[in-house]
Amino acid sequence: MNKTAVIILSDPKSGSEESLGRVFNALVTAYDAKQRGHDVTVLFQGTGTRWSGLITSPDHPVNGLYEAVKDKIAGVSSGCADVFDARETALDHGFKLVSECAVPGTSGLPSIARLLADGYNVVTF
Repeated sequence: MNKTAVIILSDPKSGSEESLGRVFNALVTAYDAKQRGHDVTVLFQGTGTRWSGLITSPDHPVNGLYEAVKDKIAGVSSGCADVFDARETALDHGFKLVSECAVPGTSGLPSIARLLADGYNVVTF
């Protein structure tokens, strides 16, 4: 079985079309994999944790894609959400905080090493 981990790092605060294009293409990748019956998971890391309060809005351009793949979203990086002031927004919008990799000085981050060890192809946007 094909296994894909989609990691979203783009910063919505940049206000650029590139940032929107990255989150759009990340969710398209997850949608395509899901439609093909592949094992897919989506994580928001770094400044990408800030998307949680935006894409859940029905009037956001990628909300339809978000709705189509939200069952594949593992969550947002806990440590990154702390650093980029996205923790409360993520929780308020129903996102899980992922903290399986205990990095000193943080509340934890997703483990990319575990994903790779579990056979996932990791793609970043």
